[in-house]
This record gives sequence, C-alpha cells and structure tokens, in this order.
Amino acid sequence: MTPTNENLFEAAGRVIAGGVNSPVRAWKSVGGDPVFASHAKGSRIYDSTGKEYIDYVLSWGPMILGHAHPDVIDAICQATRHGTSFGAPTDAETQMAKLISEAIPSIQRVRMTSSGTEAAMTAVRLARGHTGRKKIIKFDGCYHGHTDSLLIKAGSGVTTLGIPGSPGIPEELAKLTLSLPYNDPSALEEAFQCYTDQLAAVIVEPVAGNMGVVVPQEGFLKKLRELTSENGTVLIFDEVITGFRFFFGGYQNLIGIEPDLTCLGKIIGGGLPVGALGGKKEIMEQLAPTGDVYQAGTLSGNPLAMSAGIATLKILQWKAASYKSMSDLADGLCQEMEKLFAGHGIAACINRIYSMFTVFFQEGPVNDLNSALKSDTGLYARYFHGMLKNRIWLAPSQFEAGFLSFAHTAEDMERTLDACSKTLKNL
Repeated sequence: MTPTNENLFEAAGRVIAGGVNSPVRAWKSVGGDPVFASHAKGSRIYDSTGKEYIDYVLSWGPMILGHAHPDVIDAICQATRHGTSFGAPTDAETQMAKLISEAIPSIQRVRMTSSGTEAAMTAVRLARGHTGRKKIIKFDGCYHGHTDSLLIKAGSGVTTLGIPGSPGIPEELAKLTLSLPYNDPSALEEAFQCYTDQLAAVIVEPVAGNMGVVVPQEGFLKKLRELTSENGTVLIFDEVITGFRFFFGGYQNLIGIEPDLTCLGKIIGGGLPVGALGGKKEIMEQLAPTGDVYQAGTLSGNPLAMSAGIATLKILQWKAASYKSMSDLADGLCQEMEKLFAGHGIAACINRIYSMFTVFFQEGPVNDLNSALKSDTGLYARYFHGMLKNRIWLAPSQFEAGFLSFAHTAEDMERTLDACSKTLKNL
C-alpha cells in the first residue's frame, strides 16, 4: 500500500527530532503536514503518492540544471565505482578549485568544506585570526548557517519560526556580533566609527535570499567595500546562494566589487553536500597547514561531491550564454503574476533578480528585514497550499526565495500562471 505523507511524517517523528532534518521542511509557518518527496527529474518533483509538481524550490537553489541531469548523474556513478571517500587528496579537488578560481577572480586560493555553514564559520575564524580582532558585523535577516557567531537576527528558518536567535548561544559570544539593517549605509558608518579597531569582519549576502529576495540598493555594497578597506576589516561575501546562480561566476563579478573572502555552496556541489571558502592568497594561507588558523573535515572535498560539482560547473560554463534566457523566463513569469495579483485586488510585491524571486504579500517595497516582516504570512500560507493543490511546489515560508532552472520551460510558466489564477480566485 502506498504510504501517505501523513503516515510518513508520523513515522519520521518517532525517530527524527521534529520529524525533519532541517526546520523549514516541517511547514510550521504554512500549516499542515509536509509533503514527502520520492524523486525528481528536470523541473518536476514527485511526492510519495506519485503526484507531479513544477518545482521552484530546487532543493533550496542547488539544482540549477534541473533535477537528475544525466551528465551529473553519470559523473557521480563513475566516481562511486572508484570509492566514496579516501581521506586523502584527489585530483578532483584541484580541478574543482581551478574551475572556481578561474570563474571568480577574487578567489586566489580555495578550501573545500562539506556545507555552506562550515565555509562561513571558517571565514569568520580566519578573519579573526588574520586581524587579531574579535567583533564581526552581519545584517538583519541574512543567514549564514547555524554556527553560533552568525545565528544572531538571522533569516530563513529562524525568521520563519519566529525565533529571535537560539538558546545555546552564550551571551558573551553573541556580544561579539553586531547585526545591522540591510541596505543602510548610515548604520554601517556609525558602526565603523564606534568599533574602528575592533572589527575583524563584515559578512553579507550580496543579494539577500534568506528573508526572501532582497536586492542591494545602489551604493550599499560599494560603501561596505570602502569602509572595510579603510579599516583593515575583512569583507566576506556569502555567495552560497548567488554563486553561479546568475552568471558563470559570482554576483561580485557582475557588480565589480571584490571581497576578501567568499563563501560558496549549493550549486557547486551539483546537489551533493558541499561548501567552499576562497579568497586572497595572503589570507587563505593562514589556514592550517600553511598557517595557524585551524580547520579540518573528514569529508571535505569528497570525491562524489567533487565529481557532481565539476560536471555541473562545466555544463554551466558551456551554457553561460543561456543564463539570460533563464532570467527572461523568470522576468516574464513575475510580470504576469503581478498582473494577476493586481487583477484580484491582492497586495503583493515581487522582488526578483535574474532567476531568483519572492512574492511578498504586502504593498512593498521590501528592502530589509523590517519591511519583509510586514508581509501577510497567513495569506502566503493560503497561497502556498492553493498552489500546491494546483501542482506548483513553492517554499513553505514567506521568507524564502524561489528559483528557476535551465530545465524550466515556457510551458512550465504557462502552467504556473494558470495555477496562480486558479489559486487567487479562492483567496
């Protein structure tokens, strides 16, 4: 007998904390029991009962080629035949590092990790070791993983669940993290005036994706680069989401601003667990074994993740000219959705940049966490379930991004708009 999602979630709850291995999957902000996935292909994902959906979550961003791309699957299968982990260096790690550094000029040296969280954690430790300072700056609503130093006014699941931080983070450590409003240059300047010789690093999502999509306003990132350079503070771009999402390289390539360190993840693993930290040679070589800042990982540079990542990046390099087509599809979709919302008298603000978007249920504009929090989360929950009923798979949270892949088609856009029209009639 085919198991139901309810039965699967009940069974999971008996052995997994909360029934899920990442909180947002529990659907707390939209209500109901989560749908369990069974398989996926291209732009489609299928639940445990066999229902098909057009997927705009894409495993929270990594599946830019679509699910189960044959070349990526073949690369993983071939690597598996030689062994799944060695605990020793492999040439695949060098190939991956070379692809990354050639695509993103600010990255002169790379260190692979197993997650974006590890990459961000290492970046902060390295910045502190490099500068000899303790305090760091992050921005309200930006999520850089669940490491203690960075889970202060974080976005994504923390915002979804309404958690202001997290128990278990010592107050003494939290005091070393300053969280400022995103897109607020004056708050930045004030912080640098107050803590001039204490700031080890500033870490930022150059395009915020964890309070929903929030685009940097004109001059914000430029001011950030100027202040950090003048103060000897390490600038860290968290491009775990944006790396290779808009362009074959980082968002930094597109805006012409080079950070000192860059965190990567998601897309560079082709769907397998991966992260990477890269940056200036003189900073990166302070990591052990060439330096004294310690970082290690048994599965860092895992051969399966490297094979999937190399295959993905090589395909993206070949398809570089097609990024615009994917962006155009997203643009057309969002414009038509805006017309549908307006036609039904529903307040909605869609933030989009290239192939990333978020529908905020409010008038807008949304430029930071405070404005994002004005959204009608109850209305989003109803919209989410309506779209799911019409076979569209969206993020189960108002404060997440939607993504397109190279596998999405004009037909997918038409079906999505039809589903949106049907859903709005019942809101």
